[in-house]
Amino acid sequence: MRILHTEASCGWGGQEIRILEEARGLIERGHSVSVACPAQARLYTEAPRFGVPAVALPIDRKNWNAFRALRRHLRDGAFDVVNSHSSTDSWLAALACATLSEPPALVRTRHVSVPVRPNALNRWLYGRAACHIVTTGQSLRQQLIDGLQLAPQRVTSVPTGIDTQRFIAAERDAALQALGLDSRCKYIGIVATLRSWKGHLFLLDAFAQLAVPELRLLIVGDGPMRGPIEAKIAELQLGSRVILAGQQTEPERWMQAIDIFCLPSYANEGVPQAIVQAMLCAKAIVATPVGAILEAVSHEESALIVPPQDAAALATAIRRLLDDPALAGRLGVSARRRASADFSLDVMLNAMEELFRRHSDESRRSLSAN
Repeated sequence: MRILHTEASCGWGGQEIRILEEARGLIERGHSVSVACPAQARLYTEAPRFGVPAVALPIDRKNWNAFRALRRHLRDGAFDVVNSHSSTDSWLAALACATLSEPPALVRTRHVSVPVRPNALNRWLYGRAACHIVTTGQSLRQQLIDGLQLAPQRVTSVPTGIDTQRFIAAERDAALQALGLDSRCKYIGIVATLRSWKGHLFLLDAFAQLAVPELRLLIVGDGPMRGPIEAKIAELQLGSRVILAGQQTEPERWMQAIDIFCLPSYANEGVPQAIVQAMLCAKAIVATPVGAILEAVSHEESALIVPPQDAAALATAIRRLLDDPALAGRLGVSARRRASADFSLDVMLNAMEELFRRHSDESRRSLSAN
């Protein structure tokens, strides 16, 4: 198949990484897959590292030039499927496909749990313009079905898959040594884009409540909240105990080094990639019941779940895991078993490949009939 992913966002996070991992995986299966995004997008500069062809199109705004550029690319590319990912490129792709005599099948992937307004335009986009909707969690799927009154068979949940050979339960001390970290310390870690809703500030408040001299906090990632996070660290006088590691190309090393993984998100989540990565590394996890997180982990079975925006509860859960290594170990083993079975890269690729093929075939039959 010839598959095109479109992405209007210029940011960098789990959504963009999923696009490139999925594209790379389907390229390895013999398909022709490329990405269209703005020239200034991080996705455009990162695509070569994943071995994914990328074309620069001005699709970060809803305007005539963007519509014309994407329509021309779809017309000339003879694509079987176009998979849109953000609001702006989804609208542009929908309008472009609606004006082509032989359009590709349009699949819309929705990555976040922000509600979609149930107006006529959105009902057209999700209910008619796109031949299928993909969400990254079952709760997001149900939200769209209920909110936009969509037929259930039009919406499929396909959580992001993670490479089970890359994220493994490795020796912690070896990982610490490779990163130059002190093996005498214990490490709480968060691996996430520095965005407000990821809950970094609440994690810092919780960490400040833990009077454990050898305890350190690793914050891996970069993003718009870096300034406020640095200010919070200074305010709480935690500079000597918090490590801001920045963006890392090998997050698995950092996952393997930490003792407890925390993701205190309070909005906008599907099934976060970082949660699954931590699960595959057999880490004890503290998280919140936001978005589709509970579709990956269960309280007391594979994680400890705390209310969002509650630093005291977060600190209590972390302290419990520090005080009970047996519990931490049991949760980690259970988490890895679950992630390996349900959230592998192959599971995601199998689902997306089958979905793309089915709608590509249906689109061809429809065009032939007309």
